[in-house]
Amino acid sequence: MIKQALFVLGEEKYGMDIMEINIIERTGSVEKVPGLSENFKGIIRLRGDIVPVYSLRRRFGLADIPYDDDTRFVISSCGGMTVAYEVDKVVEILQLEEDQLFSVPEIAINNDNRYMKNVINHNGQLIVILDPEKIMTEQERAAVDKIVNKNN
Repeated sequence: MIKQALFVLGEEKYGMDIMEINIIERTGSVEKVPGLSENFKGIIRLRGDIVPVYSLRRRFGLADIPYDDDTRFVISSCGGMTVAYEVDKVVEILQLEEDQLFSVPEIAINNDNRYMKNVINHNGQLIVILDPEKIMTEQERAAVDKIVNKNN
């Protein structure tokens, strides 16, 4: 059994393997930090750690929306660094069998969508499962690493 956390961004559902999620948090106060790429909202302080906030809406070309009671930070790791991925709403934890996960065809993968790990068909809807290790570009990872290490 594989468990996926499903969340909404705009009108689309996405997922992430719960084994790759540290915790899901309500939004808090985000401090703006100069020098981060446009996909970063800033940083949060979480249990004494500085955690960059990465907007999946911006990454996928969606406009920002104000935080509401449903907005969540999906806390995961990327290259050994803890990152808060901002999502509109977490909707469910889905249990799947291994054979319900389909690989993304290699021909469909490029630098702009290398974060696509798998695809599932859930109630007739195709849902992309994200790889938290591949959401950020190398340039974003290097820039945020400098900021986080400077602030810790």
